[in-house]
Amino acid sequence: MQGINGKILKVDLSNKKHSVDTHGENFYRKYIGGRGFALYYMFQDMDPEVYPLSPDNMLVFSTSIIVGAPGPAIPRLIVCSKSPLTGGFGESEAGGFWAPELKKAGFDAVVITGKADEPMYLWIKDGKVEFKKANNLWGKETGEVQDLIREQLGDDKVRVAQIGPGSENLVRYGNITNDLGHFNGRNGLGAVMGSKNLKAIAVRGTKSLEIADKKRVQEINRWTAREGMKIPVAKNLHEIGTLASVRSNYETGALPTRNWNKGQFTEVEEIDGETWKNTIGKEGKGCYACPIRCKRVVEVNENSLVVDPKYGGPEYETVGSLGSILEISSREIIAKANEMCNKYTIDTISTGMTIAFAMECFENGLLSQDECDGLELNFGNQDALLPLIDKIVNRDGIGDLLAEGSLRAAKKIGKGSSKYVHQVKGQEVAMHDPRVKTGVGLQYALADYGADHMKAAHDPFYANQTSYGIKTTKPLGIYEPVDPFSVGSEKVRLFMILDIYWTMIDMLGACCFGFVPRGPVPLNMLIDLVQAVTGLDISLKELMDAAERSIDMAKIFNLEAGFSKKDDVLPERFFENFSDGPLKGKGAIDREAFQSALELRYEMMGWNPETSRPKKSKLIKMGIEWILD
Repeated sequence: MQGINGKILKVDLSNKKHSVDTHGENFYRKYIGGRGFALYYMFQDMDPEVYPLSPDNMLVFSTSIIVGAPGPAIPRLIVCSKSPLTGGFGESEAGGFWAPELKKAGFDAVVITGKADEPMYLWIKDGKVEFKKANNLWGKETGEVQDLIREQLGDDKVRVAQIGPGSENLVRYGNITNDLGHFNGRNGLGAVMGSKNLKAIAVRGTKSLEIADKKRVQEINRWTAREGMKIPVAKNLHEIGTLASVRSNYETGALPTRNWNKGQFTEVEEIDGETWKNTIGKEGKGCYACPIRCKRVVEVNENSLVVDPKYGGPEYETVGSLGSILEISSREIIAKANEMCNKYTIDTISTGMTIAFAMECFENGLLSQDECDGLELNFGNQDALLPLIDKIVNRDGIGDLLAEGSLRAAKKIGKGSSKYVHQVKGQEVAMHDPRVKTGVGLQYALADYGADHMKAAHDPFYANQTSYGIKTTKPLGIYEPVDPFSVGSEKVRLFMILDIYWTMIDMLGACCFGFVPRGPVPLNMLIDLVQAVTGLDISLKELMDAAERSIDMAKIFNLEAGFSKKDDVLPERFFENFSDGPLKGKGAIDREAFQSALELRYEMMGWNPETSRPKKSKLIKMGIEWILD
């Protein structure tokens, strides 16, 4: 098998030891990468009940069977662990160049256990591993750390995955960055890294990755650059990025505003995609070998405010969570808030949602100005945003409470504040309203790593017969459109297929922006790409089975960690009608219909509808009955 090294690095930080596991073709075909590799090791070597911030938790940095090949949109680094935010299986993907570099350095994944007795970083180069002291790096922001590590190692081509002060201080939604502008953003996996005293992992590979049919891989990449970029989904991503969603969600009446109390933001003109592009936006950046180049970059040079473009720029989720949800319209303030989250490594979605929760508590008298360290946490008060982020990063005053996330903060505040929290399994919801996209609601409720908007394609891609999704994903067995507002059996079937497919995309280390229905590359070309890299006759069914297998494994992990079907829920706000905009007085999701949809999904997956536990027969079918032991 080509496209892989056949080696997985295991690191014990407590004893400063490392070893290498080797696996054959069957392992790679069965688990393919990402969460597949991680869940295999998590079931083998750790207790699902472990405390997430203890040395016994496992942290896995993973690639896949195709990452590292010079194909379009296959650069992703997948990090998995037990999440300190949700208490269940945690997963997050990031683009960039780090994962391909790890493959070139000789490993397909890094499995980390234990805790270093002092701050350190790992140095991996061409199959060799060193433990380096990082006392001088601890407490520093990411830009400085990257420069210092490259200087120390004498190589400016070293790729650095690292954490900043927010993750060092164990903010429960701390994240991990590579090359300063790519993030494993959700689930608080940076805090796990911080709990292990692991500041960074630096990688450098000078070896070429063996690819079965390099010519075919190059042909697919050239097609994407030439023909694929003519397709609107790719063209829009290249020109505006995800910020185009600001305007479309506003016009639908579902732009998250004022902690989800409203669906329209009156100052939307200040924060829509075209405005960013035409004011402080700079030329976009891309990831390894990908021609789409969808990453946003901004720069601000004002006397009182400077935003460094090396930290990238806000995506739609960030403009929503640090902008409209807080009723803040200053692009410069939002850009600075984004930069702070990036260089201190905390997730922008959970940061913004937790601040929105605090603002609603403040305006309803549940938090006083004294309790907020003198800050007036009113919606629209842009002067409070940056100081509050700084407090969260440093766990200072009110920031110590908010660093726990909105769910834990509400439990400490009490006084009925929980009604202002919008989360699933402890993770704050993203900036997409399931009242207009009920498939997103199923994503939020059913995602094993908590509320997440990137678990499957969104409903508008399947709204009518001419929708891009209907045109491009018929090989998955999707032939007919489904109403975005529906929560019936046809939506459950659609979401189940898309959930498995999207999980497959993530496990391959592929970016959804590269492949249908969210990107230009068609399904047959994706399979061509996998076969061209590996030299194996891997089929779509085989890849889909690997994804479904991982969903079963993650479900069992969560059940063993203490979750139950009662945790597959939606925030109460989405069972209420919209209060403003074109959908005023309408839109509430039917509670009974939604519960029926969840139970139907359990049955369709071969899970017990009473408990949501995968049946033994399903585990045997998927070849993972071994986890019962």
